[in-house]
Amino acid sequence: MATGYQAYQTNAIHTASPEQLVVMLYDGCLKFLRRAEAAANDGRRPQVTEGVARATAIIMELNATLDIERGGEIAQNLRSLYFFLHRHLLEASREGSAAKLRQALELVAELRGAFAEAAKKVA
Repeated sequence: MATGYQAYQTNAIHTASPEQLVVMLYDGCLKFLRRAEAAANDGRRPQVTEGVARATAIIMELNATLDIERGGEIAQNLRSLYFFLHRHLLEASREGSAAKLRQALELVAELRGAFAEAAKKVA
């Protein structure tokens, strides 16, 4: 049985616009990157690996949703950024590097901010 919060989340996802869904994905990615960074700072490698795995799954989902034909150069640049993030996060996980996780977190936060602003303009 779903809790009230889970029902709220499910409803939010089902009623969100495509732009809002992208922002929600970025929010989830940021949440997992923060957890991974905290774990790296504490030397908890299994939690680093878990957080990075979840964040990279979101990044690859964002990549999969890109429409290169319609998005043109912007979509191609985003794809390059997503592949860079993926590689960077794998290195961060392998090394247990909080600094690399912080770099990825800052980049994802910038992307999230840009998409949130764009979503407001579309709405």
